[in-house]
Amino acid sequence: MKSAASAVSQDDAQETGVPQIRDAIREAIVERRLSPGTKLSESDVGNLFNVSRTLARAALQALSYEGLVSVEKNRGAFVAYPSPEEARQIFAARRLVEPGILREAAARITASDIQHLKQLLLEEGRLMGERGQTARRAEIKASGDFHLTLAAISGNAIMQRFMEELVARSSLVIALYGQSTVSSCGHAEHGDIIEAIESRELDRACHLMLHHIAHIEADLDLRERKSLGLKEAFEL
Repeated sequence: MKSAASAVSQDDAQETGVPQIRDAIREAIVERRLSPGTKLSESDVGNLFNVSRTLARAALQALSYEGLVSVEKNRGAFVAYPSPEEARQIFAARRLVEPGILREAAARITASDIQHLKQLLLEEGRLMGERGQTARRAEIKASGDFHLTLAAISGNAIMQRFMEELVARSSLVIALYGQSTVSSCGHAEHGDIIEAIESRELDRACHLMLHHIAHIEADLDLRERKSLGLKEAFEL
């Protein structure tokens, strides 16, 4: 988040508004630089972005409306910690929404759009071959950008904003419940979806998208766990 904040200089601090701060924090959540449960104090956010606590509070409140931040009375704001049931609902929403977005995008898609999607795929593949936290974060962002780009191509600004929320909330869920150490959004599956769209096989493209979302969810461990008492927790 420090790199995003560094773009806010002393001179333009007053020009920085709630949307910019909200988007920077959301991006940090998507890239999993901010983990579920991380404390987000108004003073720290204000100092980081060189803005007043009033603006910081408004940005955190905006993120709470999206389900990305939890604001607790007398405790402050934290990166949200979605329950297993919330996780299921997020992926259920994606299964309902994304095939429709795909069909709308396919109706408007241009050769330039196809080329852009393929460039995203190449970048995602390149990042998968690199090591280190920076490359890993960039790979995660590139993976989410595939879904957000389809939403942008659809031409529906409301649906695009909704997808931004779903992708960010999915990242929180994957950070909490994901089991694999590889990318949770299949690179090869993105390529198959692009191929189906390009060949105008929309039913197949929608089927692949549903399979893709199911694959992401299948990597999550959403089993309910019974809470143990202190004694039981330490029994061998």
